[in-house]
Formats: sequence, C-alpha cells, structure tokens
Amino acid sequence: MTPDDITAALTAKFGDAVKQSPPDAWDVETENLRLLVITSDPWLRLMTPIVPLEEAQSFITQMLEANFDQTKEARYAIHQGIVWGLVQYDLATLTTPLFERAISQLTELNSQGISVFFNRTMEAQIVQIITAAKLQGQTLEDTIRTLDRLYAEGVMGEMGQSDYQQKAMNAWRAQLESLWPTVDDSAATR
Repeated sequence: MTPDDITAALTAKFGDAVKQSPPDAWDVETENLRLLVITSDPWLRLMTPIVPLEEAQSFITQMLEANFDQTKEARYAIHQGIVWGLVQYDLATLTTPLFERAISQLTELNSQGISVFFNRTMEAQIVQIITAAKLQGQTLEDTIRTLDRLYAEGVMGEMGQSDYQQKAMNAWRAQLESLWPTVDDSAATR
C-alpha cells in the first residue's frame, strides 16, 4: 500500500475524522475510537489505546494469553504506561483488505476494553462460590439467600436502603442461575 492508498482507505471508513501528518502518519479520532497509523519503512503500524496500564494490571496475563490465540493479527502491547491494541504489517505486502481487517480487529479490541477480562475473572470467582456452596450441600436458592443476608449485614459492602442491593442481587441471581448447572456436582465433592 502507498500513503495515498492508506489515506483513501481511512477516509472511506472515517471521513473527516482522519488527520494526516505527511508523509508517514495518520490520526483518526472519533467519539469511540482513536487510531494511529504510522509507516516506518518497511513497516506499517496501526494502534489504538485500550486502557491505562494500572487499570489493566490484574489482567496482563490474560491479555498475553489472548495474544496467543484470540486476537488474530492484533496484539496487546504496552508502551508509555498504556495498553495498546497493535497490528504491524510489512508495508510491501499489505493489501487494502488486510488493512481494513486490521482496523476492524483494533476497533473490536478498543470497544471491548478490559471488560472481557474482567468478566472472565468474575465468572471464575462465581464458579468458586458455586463450588463451595455445592460442597456445603447448598442449593441455588440457599446460596442466593446467603448472599442476600451477607449484603443485608453489610459484609458484601454497605448499600443502605437504596435499590442498589436489589440490583446487585438481581445480577448475582442471573450469574448464579446461568453458571450453577455448569459446575459439576461430582467435581465439587472431591
């Protein structure tokens, strides 16, 4: 791809949000995305900031694992205290479809942020709660009543009389109902 091809592809996708710094850099800023495109012979690098490193610290291992088998050509990278989504191509072999696919992958990483890793961590913790409850012979309803009591007593955080406790319990119920059948009772009794 030539610089003109890059400009044309970015402009077709993002319109006036594209700012070029000739001859080798482009900056795209929309309401939901910031995309930097830099050529440095022989490479083209596309990148988007995901989150400050300190917010992602708990998820770095998961991000590196995702690089291995989930992010396709895109990768998580760290630079200047920021976690970035990054795709790098040999400029001589880059085609417009590959360029557009890279933008799509980075847009997806950007929109997910770290929520996918947070959700996996929370799911693993809920599975541990279910395993412990099953080991104690509790039913799903027993477990929900225990959580409700813990919230009411302030053990799970002080919520006062607001509707936050009900929202929290609804979220717990949904997660527990979803994951309860997936936890093997026999594994819980070992």
